Amino acid sequence: MKKKGFILLLVAAMCSVIFAGCGGGPKQQSSSSGSGAKGNKLVVYTSMKESLISGIVEGFKKKYPDIEVDYQSAGAGKLMAKIAAERQSGHILADVIWTSEVPDFYQMKKDGILEVYKTPVMKDLINPFDDYDGSFTAARLGTLGIVINTDKIKEAPTQWSDLFKPEYKGAFGIADPALSGTSYMSIALLQQKFGWEFFNNLHDNGTRIGKGSGQVIDDTSSGELSASLAVDYITNSKISKGAHLQLCYPPELLVVPSPVAIFKGSGNMDAAKKFVDYLLSQEAQTMVANQGTLPVRSDVEIPAKFHLPSPADAMKNAIKVNYMEILPQKEATIKQFTDIISKK
Repeated sequence: MKKKGFILLLVAAMCSVIFAGCGGGPKQQSSSSGSGAKGNKLVVYTSMKESLISGIVEGFKKKYPDIEVDYQSAGAGKLMAKIAAERQSGHILADVIWTSEVPDFYQMKKDGILEVYKTPVMKDLINPFDDYDGSFTAARLGTLGIVINTDKIKEAPTQWSDLFKPEYKGAFGIADPALSGTSYMSIALLQQKFGWEFFNNLHDNGTRIGKGSGQVIDDTSSGELSASLAVDYITNSKISKGAHLQLCYPPELLVVPSPVAIFKGSGNMDAAKKFVDYLLSQEAQTMVANQGTLPVRSDVEIPAKFHLPSPADAMKNAIKVNYMEILPQKEATIKQFTDIISKK
């Protein structure tokens, strides 16, 4: 019996060692509490360019070294297709999404897949959404204007109707709104302000549909186009590298917010909230401004070399839009724009 008792004690001791070595379960989970449940990486889906998102992620990791972060950068359309496929499989892999296609956020809110989170820094932000409820928060105020190749266009445009002039005939481009969220939003805003007649006039002057937002700016820089509808930070990046470009703003400003949101059911909820708070902090918003686009904070200095309006002035002069109205019209708007510009 003594021998049998000794063996039982020995087996119990070995089991405790084995489980301590393999399990440590509760301890491992608590030690990775900063990165959310089960120690998963925080995953961010974004349409922001690499130089912006990489800097923000690095800044976040310095502030929270115990949180691992992974991000995937792609066009808004591709990201939404990815999210749709993941929803079909039963699990959205991302924790946070940050893009420039505002209607997508209203649709995701309608679908009930966004976590309501009102950041504690909200009081310091410029909020472009009249119906803000915490489902998503603007993390950038993108502006679009007319970018000209200064070797080809000698007199800067001051009105949207200048695009009907002979010097722009066959030489003005707009990114395909089916590929670019900012292009779609700009077309929706211009249509709301000036009607479809504006686009009929563009067609009559030979306006061309390009590919992505970056491509039409590249084509303007190379001289293939004389001008294009352009996003601020992509244009300013080209100018800083020596491109002969100038970004011109007519009085009716195109302002396209870039919302950030957290997916409901995220396994990294605490880390996701920390990321959103950091993105909206003065430190991260300074990075946004240094990329040549507008921050959502008025206490951030915008480099003078970009010639950008202040966030407050931009919102004051922006074409107003009811996002809930344009949401169901997206496909029809893209089709009508494409039909008008492409007609023979």
